[in-house]
Amino acid sequence: MPNRRPQLELRGSTASPEEAAAVVAAIERFLRETAPPAAAPAPRQNPWLRAALLEATGREPDAPSPWGDPHPWGA
Repeated sequence: MPNRRPQLELRGSTASPEEAAAVVAAIERFLRETAPPAAAPAPRQNPWLRAALLEATGREPDAPSPWGDPHPWGA
């Protein structure tokens, strides 16, 4: 998973290095605490249900699915 957090840097300030580090740390903490939660992965389709749907429409298991199944058969 890529790191999508911004690289923070304090410029043009008369703050000491310790003060600048404290400000950046406070901003990073704020960003972590207010970030939205990660989205849960979409549930995978039951393979038995998929087989029944394919059978009901007369499709072969290795044929393309009309429902746009992102997971090929057997994956």
